[in-house]
Amino acid sequence: MKAQKGYAVAAVWSVKGFSVRGYAGLIWAQLKRWNQLAKERHQLAALGDNALKDIGLSRADVMQESERRFWDDPFKHHLK
Repeated sequence: MKAQKGYAVAAVWSVKGFSVRGYAGLIWAQLKRWNQLAKERHQLAALGDNALKDIGLSRADVMQESERRFWDDPFKHHLK
């Protein structure tokens, strides 16, 4: 019996102009951005008082920024 050649057909679903792969890419990019924000806020909170003085921030400024939620992106409106 001869082997049959099989062909896989990749279905691309689309919702409002984006494919499923496109949505997955957007979700992945958003997760990476949130991870970056959380990491940067943690690093900022770990800076010493002399380093904060050098960059012109007070400990109160740092506490306010580091207490923001990871999804609270100050640039979300500028990136669109």
